[in-house]
Amino acid sequence: MNAAAAGTGAVVPERSRPRAVLPALCATQITSWGVVYYAFPVLNSRITADTGWSTTSTTAAFSGALLVSALVGIPVGRVLDRRGPRAVMTGGSVLAVAAVLALAYAPNLATFTTAWLLAGIAMATTFYQPAFAALTRWWGEQRIRALTVVTLAGGLASTVFAPLTAALDAHFDWRTTYALLALILAAVTIPAHALVLRAPWPPTPAPRLDREAASSTSIIRSRPFLLLTAALTLNGFAIYAVVIALVPLLTERGASPSTAAWALGLGGAGQTLGRTLYATLARRTGVTTRTVTLIALGGATTAALGFVPGPVPLLVVLAVLAGMVRGNLTLLQATAVTDRWGATHYGRLSGLLAAPVTVAGALAPFAGAALAAELGGYPALFTVLAGTSVLACALAAGSRSHGGGPL
Repeated sequence: MNAAAAGTGAVVPERSRPRAVLPALCATQITSWGVVYYAFPVLNSRITADTGWSTTSTTAAFSGALLVSALVGIPVGRVLDRRGPRAVMTGGSVLAVAAVLALAYAPNLATFTTAWLLAGIAMATTFYQPAFAALTRWWGEQRIRALTVVTLAGGLASTVFAPLTAALDAHFDWRTTYALLALILAAVTIPAHALVLRAPWPPTPAPRLDREAASSTSIIRSRPFLLLTAALTLNGFAIYAVVIALVPLLTERGASPSTAAWALGLGGAGQTLGRTLYATLARRTGVTTRTVTLIALGGATTAALGFVPGPVPLLVVLAVLAGMVRGNLTLLQATAVTDRWGATHYGRLSGLLAAPVTVAGALAPFAGAALAAELGGYPALFTVLAGTSVLACALAAGSRSHGGGPL
């Protein structure tokens, strides 16, 4: 690829895209999310029963990891912009393995919590954000296809590792299960990141428009960036709270626990289906229209779940539709920076954009449960969350980017 092509943001030739990167990142996203994130909900009841630690304490440690991930993601974004993903994701994989092993052999709650805080650093350096940064730079104008493929794979993490974790837990104790999962994590992610992400890191794309020429600091202080961040944070809180509250809502509505669990799982399948539609949506809508529409659809499905009393099969259908919207929202956030301000400062801007959304996701389980108790049940909670999405829509509508000037 010549320098002019790199500077203008033209379509990147296929030969400049390392072919093995996309399948490697698919494998590492499935494994990283599956071991570091999705194994915990499966094992937590065994952990508390075996150790005597309270569920509140172990869940707080897990939420602490998400908060650390949000904070660490900001400086990680700057490093990704300058140096690329290889060192970041390889080092993160090593740290993730060490953190999971520390969980497995934690002798007390303090060590267990410390291990989760280390896992939070690993999340920031191995989960979606660094993978998105790598694909955005290597794939250029074709990034939506690559991002869609990786998020489709990432959506399978719970499908693969929740049953695998449960199967291991049925034959071993939770400590041995975590140790075995750490070996799988090491075998898949460390060599993949170290050996496959070796391709030359393309130069920083030169801005093509005045709004892309703005410094990252002026963009961060701009009205569109602040409004978009607020909109995605509010929407993220609503979406994460809906996911956590779906099972108790359905059981309140008469569904059996197994049916409610199936509804949650089918919602995950809906995410995968929804992501296949994002490229078409991106071609046919403007960025602000797309943002407002998807947030509004998320609010509509939340309101429907809150207001529709049944029957249970209809509620399951609504859960699947909500999952489809969530799948699109993942890609919306992944492309929010490049669609508005180009790829010049992608790592830093996306890290700052994702940080409060991650914090909202960490707080949503506790806040959602507390609100449900105060409001008298989960249907009322869903109504409030739908209202939160309406506010997010209003903020997103005002986030149209006309430049990078300060607020």
